[in-house]
Amino acid sequence: MRLSDIISPDLVVTNVQAKSKKRAFETISDVIASNADISMGANDIFDSLIARERLGTTAIGHGIAIPHGRVKEGSKTIGAFVQLSEGIDCDALDDQDVKLIFAVLVPEKTNEEHLQLLARLAQMFKNSDLREKLLAAPDNKTLYDLLIQWDQTH
Repeated sequence: MRLSDIISPDLVVTNVQAKSKKRAFETISDVIASNADISMGANDIFDSLIARERLGTTAIGHGIAIPHGRVKEGSKTIGAFVQLSEGIDCDALDDQDVKLIFAVLVPEKTNEEHLQLLARLAQMFKNSDLREKLLAAPDNKTLYDLLIQWDQTH
């Protein structure tokens, strides 16, 4: 699965103002509900992301979080990416504040594909050069292009 299969330019947002993990997840839920072909509303998306987060943090270190949840109705995986204007505490194991969030919603019955996607995202975010470019991206298009370019070359 390629990132271009799950995100579009409308699902990538830079300079998001959020002072807490809750507010960041609300914002990303709104982005998904407003711009993706999904039958869930923003509140249901938020609830799905938070339900998983309650099991343990999805902050993977280096200022990155990959919250993920399940969609009861639907057959398509959906992603959204936000660059926060300021770091927020997400209980990361390395104690770094999170500034980049890639949220993923997967169909309820998907397992292997879901795990492969999470592993691919974790691999992508290990690249310090890419992280720095994502943090410095001045606009949504640049942010989207950086994600897609990395995905096409790896």
